[in-house]
Amino acid sequence: MRKEPRQARSRATVEAILVAGGLVLGRRGWARFTTNEVAEIAGVSIGSLYQYFPNKLILSQAITARHFDQILAVLRAIGDATLPLARRVEQLIDGMIGVHSINPALHRVLLEEAPRARGPKSVHEKFDAEYLGCYAALIAQSGDTRTQESIDAAAQVISAAVSGAIHDAAHRGTIGSPALKQELVDMIEAYLLRCRRRARTAPATPKKGR
Repeated sequence: MRKEPRQARSRATVEAILVAGGLVLGRRGWARFTTNEVAEIAGVSIGSLYQYFPNKLILSQAITARHFDQILAVLRAIGDATLPLARRVEQLIDGMIGVHSINPALHRVLLEEAPRARGPKSVHEKFDAEYLGCYAALIAQSGDTRTQESIDAAAQVISAAVSGAIHDAAHRGTIGSPALKQELVDMIEAYLLRCRRRARTAPATPKKGR
């Protein structure tokens, strides 16, 4: 962003721009996405929009960051290891379905069309690090005592399975299906339990001699 909103009125303006931007981006796609239409729908002048977002690329990255924040909020909420595993898995699936039910068309554009920022400080790189870390924590807290490398690989598998199923359901229009939710819950629970059993039965790694 060109500048950070500090007052309540400025923050409300930015929020209106981001909401309108998500609607336009989902409706028009990246090629036909324009800041003029966003400003019109948000009810602000184009000059006010440019105070915060100098071009449509920066605006789309801010929309992406907002979506990522919503996903991370779901993952942070299941970080309480005192809760039963089944409850945490259900919260995870409920949260992911909720986030992706808001504007399904936008998620497809963000995945398939919008340019992806690169570099260690990009929106995507920051998101990926915490995103996979939250999944790895869930796996480790489920009782999986394997190496960190194995847990990280399992986190990649589970996150990809959840993300793929949710995005596919959003595309097909079945994201609100109770049967879909139950299948996802059952799949993740079964995978976590299998990982825990495998960790308990795995042979100990022999120590190297001096």
